[in-house]
Amino acid sequence: MVVPTPATAATVTNDIRIITAPTVYLVGRQTIQDAELERFLADHGVSWQTDSTVAAEVLCETAGRVCYMSFARPRPGGNAAYLEHIKDVGHGSVLEHAVYNLLITGVSRSLTHEFVRHRAGMSYSQLSQRYVDESVAEYVEPDIIAADAELHQAWLEAIQHAHAAYVRLAEMLSTKLNDPTFATRWLSESADRTTRRKAARQAARSVLPNACETKIFVTANARALRHFLELRGSAQAEPEIRKLACAVLDILQKDSPNLFGDYHKVPLPDGTYELTTPFKKV
Repeated sequence: MVVPTPATAATVTNDIRIITAPTVYLVGRQTIQDAELERFLADHGVSWQTDSTVAAEVLCETAGRVCYMSFARPRPGGNAAYLEHIKDVGHGSVLEHAVYNLLITGVSRSLTHEFVRHRAGMSYSQLSQRYVDESVAEYVEPDIIAADAELHQAWLEAIQHAHAAYVRLAEMLSTKLNDPTFATRWLSESADRTTRRKAARQAARSVLPNACETKIFVTANARALRHFLELRGSAQAEPEIRKLACAVLDILQKDSPNLFGDYHKVPLPDGTYELTTPFKKV
């Protein structure tokens, strides 16, 4: 299943693609083995049926009910009421059983340096600048710069200069590494074409800015995602990652409203939103 956010805002100026908004794809989510769940209930002499059709929500409810074997006499209100109670009492470990696979594009490497600090409950696979040619120019421009013509021009000139330097260095390195006299100082004699190309790109990337667009695949559980939303959806968070937090929330609320529906967006002066919830640090 692929559920993208609205298309990334992007413009092309002097052969450089400028991106100002992230795109998030929900590329994977859990399914339930209904027969096995029914077998468990039958083995323990209970009958239970939830009103949610969302696997992540059902699994969290199931996990919570296992803690007290509370299948026989469920509270009124169904899955939504059950998960709201879980969030209210802070039984956050139950939410770790819901897992989502997100593919994120249109973000800067500056953003991902912050994103990957979220370690518990999250796994990452990111675009490699050693293997992928960055001569196709894509960069993320901060809104505070993009909104002002003078600032934008200064930023664009800096990006163009850095990008041109990368392309020139990559080409020069590739040429020199094809010369055995030069190459043997840095690579083994058996280095193949791919190894030489990687060596050129990994050295040339040193001049690329943090604004470089990147792609990152994220697997995370619901509790870890809530932690991310609260920290990076804060008014004190960096604006780009706050926009990403809002984009992630849009997808999660649509997919699993009983797990993420308690968040609200509060407008901020810069055009972004702060994320708030009555159930903090679940």
